[in-house]
Amino acid sequence: MVEATDQALIQRVATLNCHDSFDVLVRRHQAALRYSLRQMTGWDQSLADDLAQETFIKAYRAIGSFQGNAKFSSWLYRIGYNLLVSHFRIARNRELTAGDDLTNSTAPITRFTSNDLHKDLAHALLRLPAQQRMALHLHLHKQLTHQEICNIMEIPLGTVKTAIRRGKETLQEELSSWKDGDML
Repeated sequence: MVEATDQALIQRVATLNCHDSFDVLVRRHQAALRYSLRQMTGWDQSLADDLAQETFIKAYRAIGSFQGNAKFSSWLYRIGYNLLVSHFRIARNRELTAGDDLTNSTAPITRFTSNDLHKDLAHALLRLPAQQRMALHLHLHKQLTHQEICNIMEIPLGTVKTAIRRGKETLQEELSSWKDGDML
């Protein structure tokens, strides 16, 4: 049996309001979207799952506006990214304490105490501004092109390149103890 393309499924959802076709789209893209959102939220599974669910709800409601200029997954990531940024903006406006809001911390990390590089990397990523964190994630983990990242994040190409470069530089600095062998 030949699987329907995303475009064919989208067409069925948009024209026939076919819930089964949208269910296929959800099953096809949900795991990758949830994983990405988990990374962006510092492995807060419940928050990431809530954002993923809201992403698919918004996608379903707006499926008729999907023009097919980009991949469906890129369109989903754009919706998810906007929800993520909105969530952190609302949280920041609630005046969370510095200990509760790792995403806005600007204090440099001088030494990690963990012996787990993956854990230290996740904490260092959380300290990056959301734009740098998302651009790095899409570039390194999803291996998207700079242009695809521009489309998802709706920012200029130069901004994407700068966010990736600055994010890499910050991570290298903050994880320097691993490079120096102190943590091994």
